[in-house]
Amino acid sequence: YGAEAAAHTPPVRKMLEAGLPVGAGTDATRVASYNPFVSLYWLISGRTVGGTPMYAQRDRLERMEALRRYTVGSAWFSNDETRKGALVPGQFADFAVLSDDFFTIEEASIKHLTSVLTVVGGRIVYAAAEFDALSPPALPVSPSWSPVAEFGSYARFKPATALHAAVPAQSCSDACVILCGIHQHAHGRAWSSNAPVSDQNGFWGALGCSCFAF
Repeated sequence: YGAEAAAHTPPVRKMLEAGLPVGAGTDATRVASYNPFVSLYWLISGRTVGGTPMYAQRDRLERMEALRRYTVGSAWFSNDETRKGALVPGQFADFAVLSDDFFTIEEASIKHLTSVLTVVGGRIVYAAAEFDALSPPALPVSPSWSPVAEFGSYARFKPATALHAAVPAQSCSDACVILCGIHQHAHGRAWSSNAPVSDQNGFWGALGCSCFAF
């Protein structure tokens, strides 16, 4: 529909300026990865995962504001603003320790952030890297016929080919399942491309192959 139409999809900053409640999300997983850092990168940079600029600076959010849309903003929509969304006494002890500093890393690196420690209600539910020793035992796969039982976690698979081996595993979308024989998973090429849709392999790799959804 052109650049002018794209600039208004959606007008997040104008909505905030008008006093409207705004919560962030992903529309996962048929349309986008449910990885929150990809969405945060979009809100802050105004760019696609491939780096194509979509929004003027005036329509982007500062990092703290974008994070607030994902926390206190979304808590409002579920009537949980007094129970979660902020690290304050009386609210759930939900937080994540990240692989890097969200507020100081290069803008393009935001979409590559991962959690190395996730705590929900004061209980550790995920741990990796330097916190790996605190990792809780894996939960049983449910339903038992899920592809996860055969191929492992969507986010923690191991590269299966030379193509995938050239791409850091942490750069893969959380929506990934296994290496798709049709689309492959050329994440690195897709993210570094100015127009990832011009290459179907790279385009689907950037979003995470959706074959499992069909």
